Amino acid sequence: MSTRTSLEDFDLVILGGGTGGTVAAWTFATQGQRVAVIERKYVGGSCPNIACLPSKNVIHSAKVASYLRRSEEFGMSRRDFTVDMRVVRERKRRMVSGWNDVYLENYKKTGAELILGSGRFIGAKSLEAKLADGSTRQLRGSNVIINTGTHAAIEPIPGLADAEPLTHIEALELDEVPEHLLVLGGGYIGLELSQAMHRFGSRVTVIHRNERLLDREDVDVTEALQMLLEDEGIDFVLNARINRVSGKSGQSLTVLLEQNGLTKTFEGSHLLVATGRTPNTEGIGLELAGVELSHSGYIKVNEHLETTAPGVWAIGEVAGSPQFTHVSVDDFRVVYASLTGGKRVTTGRQIPFCLFTDPEFARIGLSEKEAKRQGIAYRLFKIPMDAVMRATTLSETRGFLKALVEIEGEHILGFTALGVGAGEIMASVQIAMTSGLAYTTLRDTILTHPTLVEGLIPLFSSSASIVESTAKDNRTGLQQKSVSH
Repeated sequence: MSTRTSLEDFDLVILGGGTGGTVAAWTFATQGQRVAVIERKYVGGSCPNIACLPSKNVIHSAKVASYLRRSEEFGMSRRDFTVDMRVVRERKRRMVSGWNDVYLENYKKTGAELILGSGRFIGAKSLEAKLADGSTRQLRGSNVIINTGTHAAIEPIPGLADAEPLTHIEALELDEVPEHLLVLGGGYIGLELSQAMHRFGSRVTVIHRNERLLDREDVDVTEALQMLLEDEGIDFVLNARINRVSGKSGQSLTVLLEQNGLTKTFEGSHLLVATGRTPNTEGIGLELAGVELSHSGYIKVNEHLETTAPGVWAIGEVAGSPQFTHVSVDDFRVVYASLTGGKRVTTGRQIPFCLFTDPEFARIGLSEKEAKRQGIAYRLFKIPMDAVMRATTLSETRGFLKALVEIEGEHILGFTALGVGAGEIMASVQIAMTSGLAYTTLRDTILTHPTLVEGLIPLFSSSASIVESTAKDNRTGLQQKSVSH
């Protein structure tokens, strides 16, 4: 065992090998800079290993199981079957291993150095990496990027930590179908995994603290989403406050909660916690580097993603950015622009997102709820998915498409899709919005028939309803009503 005690100089040192940091390493290294990435465990970070890609892999296996249950609908006799979670897990692991190989090859090709170990700051723009063999290296960067991400939050509920609940990481490594999965949290992770596990054969109960799922979204979205999941057989306990958890996940456990003034008890075999994320900022020496945290515990950054320490940047979830891999990549673009004379910033970004339930829920731009809160009047276009011809060929007609268009012009303010291929359909609308195209461009374009994106033609050909909204003029303080004639 050897320990390097002298500081090694780099042009760029990246703490945490998440997607944005990985792309940064490859990009700057390709341009001839000396770059090092200190990553604790996962080559490429969480997305290809324990989050985005693995979860979508498992969700697709669950989709196949759902087709088997619906086989008579497609003219094939139904047969009893069981799901071998070990095979599901192995398929997922093969994919992860394949991407690990790709990432390692890219490190080799670009010349960026990947250091597997635990990193922490020991001074201004200086870090120490503790390797698996106990040795250490000390690195100093002309610039440093912090990309340490977040982890699942375990709330201080009596008995919860002792129950050793699953997070999304352990849920994606299950080798058995849970008999009865209790899910704490009705957000993205909770809903995606609830549906997948139910399709594998689990009884699933989702316990959520709010009165509605995804309560930041429009009511038509949340109601339709809950209805379709209930139709599949998932149970929901909403407006619930958990008092105590007892037992062990994977064996048997009990959740004691209060709902609408009544005390209720739920028993299950497994417990999945999906109630939020906590930034990975503890124990990495931020105070020694002059890096401050915001009141919510994330790294404090400006619109260029520079921290309170000059030459130290933060990207991705740890910087408080929206918790999506595609945002982490754009965060890299912001930092890259700052280091190369560009002007890209985080303010005013158009952030798309997609919930990968089946069917998917995707949105870009304003929701109706947000437009009304901001006092923005709009024209509303909305059609059911059964008006999309391709969806009818797939027997996937649940959900709807809707778009908000400005009152006085033709620009799209927002788009929402709850339906098969929602994320793919949204991309076409997003490009139109980014390019400043009129909604009529999508309506009048010759789109391939029959495809899902072709649904934009009947959407924007439908009759629009006018939604009035009261807006406040910040200059005069007067109330003015926006209307259309």
